[in-house]
Amino acid sequence: QVKVVESGGGLVQPGGSLRLSCAAFGNIFSIYIMGWYRQAPGKQRDLVATITRAANTHYADSVKGRFTISRDNAKNTVYLQMNNLKPEDTAVYYCAVDSTGVGRSWGQGTAVTVSS
Repeated sequence: QVKVVESGGGLVQPGGSLRLSCAAFGNIFSIYIMGWYRQAPGKQRDLVATITRAANTHYADSVKGRFTISRDNAKNTVYLQMNNLKPEDTAVYYCAVDSTGVGRSWGQGTAVTVSS
């Protein structure tokens, strides 16, 4: 079983920055992909960014050039640096961890609100 814990959400003004963190705990043999998804009120959960163990990254078009995903394999931790935030980035952000023998594990989510 894998436990995933996110932190770092909050309220920020448009144009501001936030950094989200996510750590995985438990019986982890090997994590191969870590990623961030978000869900705005009344909408489906969408991919934001993913990163492989080899640090290959993928971003949604809507966040390219503004968000940066990174990870620390030794700590089973992934980060999402979010710059130039826009009101449309407002959502609950979820961390997803894909690990050998377990599959995908989700965190409880952390809320990000971009508003003046």
